[in-house]
Parts: sequence; structure tokens; C-alpha cells
Amino acid sequence: MPDVRSAGPVASEPGASPDTLHRVEELESEAPARQLSGWSGRLAQLLAFGLACYALYWVVGIVQPQIYRVSFLLVALVLTFLVYPARRRGPPRVTVVDWIAIGLTVAALAWPVFDFDQFVYRAATPLPADLVLGGVTILLVLDATRRTVGWILPATASAFLLYAYYGPLLDLVGLSLIAHRGYAPDRLIGTLYMTLEGIFGVPLDVAATYIILFTIYGAVLEYSGAGRFFVQWAMAAIGRSGGGAGPGRTVATAGYLIGCVSGSGVANTVMLGAVSWPMLRRAGYGADVGGAILAASGIGAIFAPPAMGAAAFLIAEFLAVSYLDVIVMALVPALLYYLAVFLTIEADSRRLGTRAVRVATESWRELTMRSGYHFTSLFAIAVLMIRGMTAFRAVFWATVLAVALSFLDRASALSPRRLAAALAAGGRGVLPVAATTATAGIIVGVVTLTGLGLKIAGLIVTLAGGSLPLTVVYAALAVWVLGLAVPVTASYIIAAVMIAPALTQVGVADFAAHMFIFYYAVLSEVSPPTALSPFAAAAITGGNPFRTTMLAWRYTLPAFVVPFAFTLTPEGLGLLLRGSVASVVWTSATAALGVAAVAAGAGGWLVQRASRLERGAIVAGGLLLLYAGAGTDLAGAVLVGLALALHVGRVRRARLHPVS
Repeated sequence: MPDVRSAGPVASEPGASPDTLHRVEELESEAPARQLSGWSGRLAQLLAFGLACYALYWVVGIVQPQIYRVSFLLVALVLTFLVYPARRRGPPRVTVVDWIAIGLTVAALAWPVFDFDQFVYRAATPLPADLVLGGVTILLVLDATRRTVGWILPATASAFLLYAYYGPLLDLVGLSLIAHRGYAPDRLIGTLYMTLEGIFGVPLDVAATYIILFTIYGAVLEYSGAGRFFVQWAMAAIGRSGGGAGPGRTVATAGYLIGCVSGSGVANTVMLGAVSWPMLRRAGYGADVGGAILAASGIGAIFAPPAMGAAAFLIAEFLAVSYLDVIVMALVPALLYYLAVFLTIEADSRRLGTRAVRVATESWRELTMRSGYHFTSLFAIAVLMIRGMTAFRAVFWATVLAVALSFLDRASALSPRRLAAALAAGGRGVLPVAATTATAGIIVGVVTLTGLGLKIAGLIVTLAGGSLPLTVVYAALAVWVLGLAVPVTASYIIAAVMIAPALTQVGVADFAAHMFIFYYAVLSEVSPPTALSPFAAAAITGGNPFRTTMLAWRYTLPAFVVPFAFTLTPEGLGLLLRGSVASVVWTSATAALGVAAVAAGAGGWLVQRASRLERGAIVAGGLLLLYAGAGTDLAGAVLVGLALALHVGRVRRARLHPVS
């Protein structure tokens, strides 16, 4: 029986509306994926299923890396041209242009596979056929990226290609700092198409290994009913506590759990909004505030272990560390992020006078007893990696476990037909990332070939005068601006080769530099003017997109500050669980107090509504606490204590002498 003890209106049982996936695709893509039928639909389904099976086979079988990456991209591009139309208002069927693109894809990418033994040795002296097919491959990759994530990233990659060719001319226009000798088409195509330094480099490798495996795992969880269970469980466990803050806390918790299924900030926001916005509205949250909570909750899972976002897998590859190391480094910042979101929700609920909502669902105990097995595979990933298993094998066996456990509930058991559909969904889910990482590989290849990364890094350090704080600020601005133009994954990749070297040059540890870039790349999703997650949330709640974005910025404000804490001082590395136990505990504790202070000040509520002076003092104190160091910790604690004393004194005086 549902628990009816909490007060307030009743929210309906959660369930995503039928057009939720269409909304996700419309918000994330230049053109929404078309719903194919007939033999073309069956072909797309078969190819997506085959791509997923191929990725799973790669975990347990042996495939030569270059052959695997080329063949993976071949299938991914064919699927992209089948599923994504060339124009936003394109026809619902596969057109002649699409079939031509598919034919060219097969020709251009089958060539390296069938001629592999000679192909890999011709990078320095490509044949005319290599040049033609390499040029075609570059154009196809750019077009697939335009179809899936928009025109900005392909335009950026095109600009890099022009830079590689016209490098000597930059001297003539006063840009000698980034000028170079220039590279002919044969050298460019040889590097980008015929080696593992371009299209088939590290970014695509991560998409074809880490990312698709987690995409398949998420699809299996979704098809086995885990997504719905996570929202219900969060509503039952948290929605009935905390008074008016309960619904907001529920959304934040459900956002994290759904993120383990989705892995995309926009997708999390849309799926979360589809099932939880009615509850927030009934609780008294306005459209703008509700949208901000949805957006902040939607991107939270990208920061948080164990799944995190696609860029987190790239960190492991760039640093040549295990994915478990990345999870460990992300743990404390993730906890700080959710601490900030929960406290800001608490402040807003008190300020707005929201109320508890009675949720028409089973109690959390009943839900856990009935469907708590959905948590098992999540724990299995962490346990298997802690025991020394690679992330690939850990998620592979977690997927197998999730499939087996689905048979505990006959209604959501993954029968052969249902499992095939889940695998096909996993295969389709990687298409935008595959195209994005292939295009990012073009950019990385050009940066490596021309030495642009070191030049940009040197320029940033020079502009900062060698100052660590200024270099970090400039790096944050650069990643933020980059993230406004291109997707998170591409933003991280470009920044990793161009901006991370600037941070390491001024003494920032390489792992801290990459985590810094990762956080700012993700935070671009809630940053104006192209804040995708808040815009998606506003589309669901009917709120004002700009106001929703600014409120979401307030919810995520501490997340913008925490990366500075682990880059500006050696003590700050404790937030990444690096250093002695005492250092880690002290730095994490003071950072938690700092985040709480900043969240309280930004929310404008302590015991009661805070004055401007109190808010300013507590925010300043919180920022000082986040800057790891004995002196700043003491000064921050004093300021926070002073702000609290002023506030409590003012509240007591108001109670003793109420205004009539």
C-alpha cells in the first residue's frame, strides 16, 4: 500500500511521456533522428544491434586496434546516415543523398580494412586512392557530426584543417606566434586517415570501447525497468521527508540515478523533467526554479561516479591511468556538488514556502524489496574495478548481471526480442559520440602535427605573466567559451591538448589539470548563452529560458569554484584524494564548509532570509575556506562565524521586537 502519511497534493506515479526520447534527440541534435519503418528500419535496427554485439565481442575477443576502430566507425557512420536526415526538416525516409553517403562510407572505410597489411605502411607516401578516399572520409565524418550535434564542431574542425594548410600565411598577418610551415594534403590525409593520430585516434578509441559499453549498459538498465524504478525509489525514499524541500531533493537524487542510465546532461534533464516536473509544480516550485533544479540535477550525474560522462573515460586514456583512478578523484568533488544542490534546494524551499507532496507509490522499503536488485549491477562495476578488473570487463559483466537479474520481474525480463531491442538502442545511443570523437580526432591530429597545443599553452602562460591564479582563470575562461560552441566531449578533447599544457607549465599536477578541464567542459551545459540543459528544462516547465539558466547557474555555483580549490594550492589536491589521510580529511572538511557557506549565501537563506551584508560575508568566507591553506581557512571560518552571528542576532531582535 502507498504511504499516505505526508501532507500535500498527490503526484501521479512516475512515467515518461511517449515523446521523451524525441525531445532528447531534438534538443541534442541538429536534426532529430527519424523513425524509420519497413526494410530501412529493419536494416538500421540490425546494424545497431550488430554494432553493440561487436563492441561486446571486442571485450572478450581479439581485434587489431586499427581494424576495430575503422570498422566501428564504418558501421557508426552508415547508421548515422540512415537515422539522421541531412536537414532538420528532412523527409522521414532515407533519401538518395543518404544512400550516396552510405555507399561512400563503405568504400572509404572498407579500403583500410581490406588493404590493411600495406595500408598502414603508406602513411608517409599515400597512393592517389588513399588521398581520394581519405578526403572523402574526412568530409563524411564532418557531415555526420553536423547531422548529429550541429554545424559548429564541423566548422571548427574545418578551420583547423585550413590552419594546417595555410600556416605560413599567418606570418603575413601578424600571427607569427601560431604560424607554422604548412602541410600539403598528402601529409594531412596521411596523418588523419592512415594513422592512429587523427580520426582513428584516442577520442574515437574511447567512444568505441568505454563509451559504447556504458551506453549498452544504460540501455539494458532502461529496458529492464531500472530507470523507472530509480525515479520511484527516489520519490519514495526522499520525497516524503524534508518538508517542502523533499520534492527538490527527490529530483536531485533521481537525477543521479537516471544519469547512470543516460550519461547525457540534456537527456537526464529531459527524462527527469518528464516524470518529476508535475511533482515540483504541485509542491509550489515555479517554472523557472523548477527548471533550474531539473538542469542542475540533470548534469550532476556527469560529475559523479561510477558512470560519469564520456569525457571521464578520455581522462583515463590521456593520463594513462585506470578508470578507477578517475572515479576516485571525482568522488569528493561529486559529493560537494550534491551538497551544494541539496542546500540550495533547502534554501529555495524555505524562501518560496514550498510544501511536501504525497507520492502515489509504494514505500521505499517495499520498492527496495521488490526491485532493489537494479542497484546490484551499479555496485558490481565499482567492486569489480576495485578488485583489479578493467573498466571494459567490469561494465561487460555488470551488463550480463543486469540482464540476468531482469528475469526476477517477469514484466521487465529481457527476453531475446527485448534484449535485442536494448542492444540496438545501445548501439544507436553512441552515434552522436562516435561522430563527435572522430571529428575531435581531426582537431587533435592537426594540433599535434602543427605543435599548436604548445603554442597556445605558451601564449596563455605569457598572457598570465607566469602567474598560477591568472593562468587558471584564463584556462577556465577558455574551456568555458569552448564549451559554449562544441559538445562536452569535444570541448574536453580540444582543451586537453591545448589548455592542459598551460596549467602543467605553471605547476598544476597533470591529473588536476585534466579534472579542472573536465569540470568546466561539463559546466558549459548550464552556462549562458547556449545552456542546453536549462533550455531543455525550460521547454518542459514552460519557464523563461534565460531566468532558468541564471537560476541553474546559482545551483551549480560551487561547482565552478571547486576546480580552483584543487589547482591553486598543493593542499587542494586532497579534494582529489591525493595526499596524506590527514590532509585529505582536513581539505575535504573545510571545502564542505565552504561549499555550504557559498550555497547558503547564494540561496539567500540561513535561519531566515539573509541580508545583503550577511550573504556577502558568508559567501566571502566560503570562498576563503575553499582555498586550501591554514591562513585562508582561519579567515574564512571567522567570516562565516561573523555572518552567522550577525544573522542570528538580527533574527532574535526581530522576534523580541516584532514590527507591528
